[in-house]
This record gives sequence, structure tokens and C-alpha cells, in this order.
Amino acid sequence: MDPQIDTLAHERLQAAEAEQAHRKVKVTLGMAFLEFWKHPSPWMITVSGSAAIATRVTAGDWRWTDALVPVVLLVTFPVVEWLIHVFILHWRPRRVAGILIDSELASKHRAHHRDPRALPLIFIPWRSLVAVIAGLWAIAWFAFPRVELGLTYVSCVALIGIVYEWMHYLIHGDYVPKGKTYKAVWRAHRLHHYRNEHYWFTVTTTNTADRLFGTLPRNPTDVPKSETAKNLHASA
Repeated sequence: MDPQIDTLAHERLQAAEAEQAHRKVKVTLGMAFLEFWKHPSPWMITVSGSAAIATRVTAGDWRWTDALVPVVLLVTFPVVEWLIHVFILHWRPRRVAGILIDSELASKHRAHHRDPRALPLIFIPWRSLVAVIAGLWAIAWFAFPRVELGLTYVSCVALIGIVYEWMHYLIHGDYVPKGKTYKAVWRAHRLHHYRNEHYWFTVTTTNTADRLFGTLPRNPTDVPKSETAKNLHASA
């Protein structure tokens, strides 16, 4: 690895963190919260989730399987998050029979890597989110033995989704982390953007799916600095 690349990657990360730490106007959690709701995806997830919760409460017929749904989703989410990040967001565009195979999610994510501090690129693109929400409601209706159980599923996914959007926004925004756990998550995702895009794929957790799939280095300094972290799939 070219020493200049190593130095550049280190300088990028230090500059981003120094700018945040020494900003004259310190961003509070309340300020971050107000900014968060200026973007469409939090509203879309909240409206869909609220509709699912209200419909689920009205439907009744609560069973033990309804309690099982959030447990399964929480246990599997780090793996699901890792798989989505690797295989959907980091999808490499390719041509099949002359047709370019790409997606808005992958395209916007490449733009997000080029400019990790651009707020609109932090959030799930609204057009893609429309398709995701429609898909979730279709799953609730057709894939579950009881519609009520499907509504429990949509409600829980919406809650997880809003937490994901909030944490991802905080990581890339101007709010400086204070808690030890959140700071570890914050640091890991920044390493993904500023050091090497082939590691640290989980966003809302750390030491979970990355450890399972071998993308959590023991020591970040042992990971070579990537010259394509801001330009995914470019020739190194």
C-alpha cells in the first residue's frame, strides 16, 4: 500500500472528527432531532408504522407468536443489516445482455460514500422506500398465517427502521457522541467510510454481524487504507 494513500486516509478521518469536535456551534441532541424530521424517510416510516400499529391494536387476537416476532427481528437484524449493506447498497453495477443492472439504493449509496456529510444522502431514498413499504404490507397480508401477525411484523419493522434512520443520521451528522456504546458504533461506521469500505458493515451495532462474517478487524490500524472508500468500485 502506497504510504501516501495511508496518510491521506488517516488525514481524512482526523479532519472529519476535528471539524466536528471544534465546531463553534455545538449541536445538541435536540437540534439533531429537529433536523432529522426535515427529511422524508422518517415521516414515511412513522406514518406507515403508526398505521400498522393502530390497525394491529384494533384487530386484536393477540397470541404468543406476536411476542416472538420482535424477538426474532431484533436477533436477526444485525445479520440482515449486514447483508443489505454488502449485497444491495454495495452492489457493483453490471451489464447483462446489454442492460445495466443497478438500483437507486446502490446509486445513492455510492453518492453517500463520495460525500458522507451530505444530509439528504444519509437517508433512505424516498422512491425506494415507497417500494419497501409496499413490499412489507404485501408480506404482512400474504406471507403470514394470520393477518394480525403480519401487522405485528410491519409494526416492529417500522420501529427498527426509524431507529436505523436515526442512528445513521446521528453518526454522519454534527452531534458528538457521549455514551461509550454509541461512540463505538459511531467510530466503527466512520472507519467504514474513511478507512476501508470493505469492513465495518453494520451501522446500528458493533462486534455483531461483522464479527460473524469476518469484517471486524481486531485492530483498525492493521487494515490497509482504501483509496476507493469515497469512490466505490473504482479501480484501485
